[in-house]
Amino acid sequence: MAIFEQKLTREAPSGTKGPIHWMKEKLFSSIPNTVLTFLGFYLLYIIIPPALDWLIFDATWSGTKEEITKDGARWIFIIEKFDQFMYGFYPESEHWRPNSVIFITIAAVIVFKMNISFKMRLLILSLYPVICFILISGGVFGLEHIETHKWGGLMLTILVAAVGIIASFPIGVALALGRQSSMPLIRTLCIGFIEFIRGVPLITLLFMASVVLPMFFHEGIEFDKLLRALIGITLFQSAYIAEVIRGGLQAIPRGQYEAANALGLTYWQAMFLVILPQALKISIPNIVGSFIALFKDTTLILIIGLFDILAMVTLTNSDTQWLGFELEGYVFVTIIYWAICFSMSQYSKSIERKFNTDNK
Repeated sequence: MAIFEQKLTREAPSGTKGPIHWMKEKLFSSIPNTVLTFLGFYLLYIIIPPALDWLIFDATWSGTKEEITKDGARWIFIIEKFDQFMYGFYPESEHWRPNSVIFITIAAVIVFKMNISFKMRLLILSLYPVICFILISGGVFGLEHIETHKWGGLMLTILVAAVGIIASFPIGVALALGRQSSMPLIRTLCIGFIEFIRGVPLITLLFMASVVLPMFFHEGIEFDKLLRALIGITLFQSAYIAEVIRGGLQAIPRGQYEAANALGLTYWQAMFLVILPQALKISIPNIVGSFIALFKDTTLILIIGLFDILAMVTLTNSDTQWLGFELEGYVFVTIIYWAICFSMSQYSKSIERKFNTDNK
């Protein structure tokens, strides 16, 4: 037995590990792979050096518009308009408030990951949105009230995406369970809502939320434009989340339902203790994919007069002193969108690894 264990723990031959072996296996394992590898290297050679020259080495980072002499990116435009890209028309003297929200968010995430009780987690989830809204909106505790039409830039993009993601998830879970309900009325209503929302584009729902929704209220009642957009985006996203979670529910073996019944669990106990945890684990990639799509769809709020970070690029380019700088603005926004979406994707992978039980 000891000899057998020594054979199992013996290290692999040096020729079957290391970077050289990896390159032989992955890049040069056959003639077609070798040709494709060299073709890929050539494409990288003709793309990356010019891109780096334009982005960094030949770029203009300081000075004035008249002092630009290089052919690279003119990042002085981004530096000059940085506050508008980040905060829109939010008063400069009040920028500390959205900045404070960022630090509060980081602190909440750190505390939430600590080994704290469920009641403490629930308290954090309850107080966090209230504190953030009070800080950004103001009107109480001596804070100046900032109207929502002054909100904009990346701050507004993240706000709309965060509210849409957080609010749509529980609604989507409820719709998914309702679509599988044995009660005909509930099932019909959920199916009708999901299919109607999925059958129209988001831009249509935003128009309806902006124009039609105020008609349901008495004359004279002010209904904030941003709130209308948040309602439309939440309803839109909840329908797609419902279908993603329904797919996860259908992937659960029937034996899990029978085992829950055998334990004497009620319907809700079985769902929240046995079925939903497994369904959500299966659905993590698709759920995060829907959230990433929602984050990118926030650019559509421009059509109802809200200026997110992409809209601010177009708006700042209308400044007669900075005409012709659209390319730098769009590249800057592209980098921001990619960084946030890539971070969301990587975070979802970490969640998948954390809850992976297949190899345990």
